[in-house]
Amino acid sequence: MRIYVKLSNNSEQIDFNYQKLLTGVVHKWLGLENEVHGKPARFTFSWIQNTKAEKGGLALSPDSYFFVSAYDDSIIRRITEGILKDNTVFHGIFVRDVILQEPPLFEKVQRFSMASPVLLKRRSDNKHLTYEDAGYEIALTENLKTKLEKAGISPEGVEIKLDPDTAYRSTKLVTYNGIQNKTTFAPLIIKGNNEQLTYVWSVGLGHSTGIGFGALK
Repeated sequence: MRIYVKLSNNSEQIDFNYQKLLTGVVHKWLGLENEVHGKPARFTFSWIQNTKAEKGGLALSPDSYFFVSAYDDSIIRRITEGILKDNTVFHGIFVRDVILQEPPLFEKVQRFSMASPVLLKRRSDNKHLTYEDAGYEIALTENLKTKLEKAGISPEGVEIKLDPDTAYRSTKLVTYNGIQNKTTFAPLIIKGNNEQLTYVWSVGLGHSTGIGFGALK
């Protein structure tokens, strides 16, 4: 399930690197004492969409929003309840409205774009991999297969490729808690059955999805 969180305008300018603030808000709505805190994330959330760049930072527009997705519907219900109790975000922003969306029915070969960049780490040396690295597609596929197996879903047949029909691919250095993370923005083609694609749509790709990496539109 997915919840789209529509936002008000901001009263203070937002720093370009606001991801930690947004993470704090999502975890506030989940509740400080919850079973997902400190564990591998079963959810993901996007960066704020439809922002306007200004000198020194960002401003929201009337159609700004972000979304939170989870394979476990109880996580979305908890976040919705948290918003009803406290709809404040940060820098004077508040939640104007929320819209729930059930997972769509996916094609066997589905194109996805990114709502937040993918952070992918190599196990052997913790190196951050991007689309510029050889074997990126294989490593991203293996990461997803591992997640599927842990969720009790067969990983058979899953495959991730960079979309060959677009030249739009970029890396972005994202600082979180003082750590610089080299990430990727790039449209992807994911092959799989509906259950597998519903899972990745719900929990995102790569590492650290619980702090706002790897969300799929």
